[in-house]
Amino acid sequence: MARAGRGRFGTAVRFRVTDIAPLPFAPQAVIFDMDGLMLDSERAIIGCLVRAAAAQEAGIEPDYWLRMIGHGDAACRTMLAERIGEAPARALLAQGHGYYREAVAAGLPLRPGIVELLEMLIAHDMPRAVATSTLRELALRKLDMADLLRRFDAVCTGSDVAHPKPAPDIYLLAAQKLGVPPAHCLVLEDSPIGVRAALAAGMTPIQVPDLLPPDDEARALGHRIVASLADAQRLLEPLMPLAR
Repeated sequence: MARAGRGRFGTAVRFRVTDIAPLPFAPQAVIFDMDGLMLDSERAIIGCLVRAAAAQEAGIEPDYWLRMIGHGDAACRTMLAERIGEAPARALLAQGHGYYREAVAAGLPLRPGIVELLEMLIAHDMPRAVATSTLRELALRKLDMADLLRRFDAVCTGSDVAHPKPAPDIYLLAAQKLGVPPAHCLVLEDSPIGVRAALAAGMTPIQVPDLLPPDDEARALGHRIVASLADAQRLLEPLMPLAR
């Protein structure tokens, strides 16, 4: 079935969603990525980097930045340094992150359906954690400003693990903090990098693509792909425990 998703910088794209099979188990915890899944922040940071690249006259096409989605800060710095050199990369990223701090201060939009999904999980006493590659200080600020921080039992960030996604470390840490075995955790992710991390942790991921429609390589992972957080909620709702 073809469904509409969100494409480059907010434009609509078409992608085919896998036939959605019911979840094979009732999860004991749900772990959320942050950027691109809960917050409409990927467009903001890419827009800031495009603006900085233009100011630095770096000659980088806008689509280049899509390759960084899902990667941690260190990996993004390495990718850019390989493209334009170490010093220009540092200058460009510093300027882009300055623009992004202004965007964060102004408030980042929520992805549609995130509040409804979280409130449903809260109503059923389902443990919830964040697992984001963003560094802790910025992650907490973004979650707090979006009024999401209070809705989670634990927040795990790129500051808390040695190896970023697609390594499983951050998801294993989130499961540990929630006190739930990884095999009983459901993960919600927007990027293939995050999906790979969840699978490596032995968890069941559902992908809700944002800027990057799933390609053949992503589909080959065999996970569930849905068009919206509302679709993810429809998969989860029948499996919710009775609220205590």
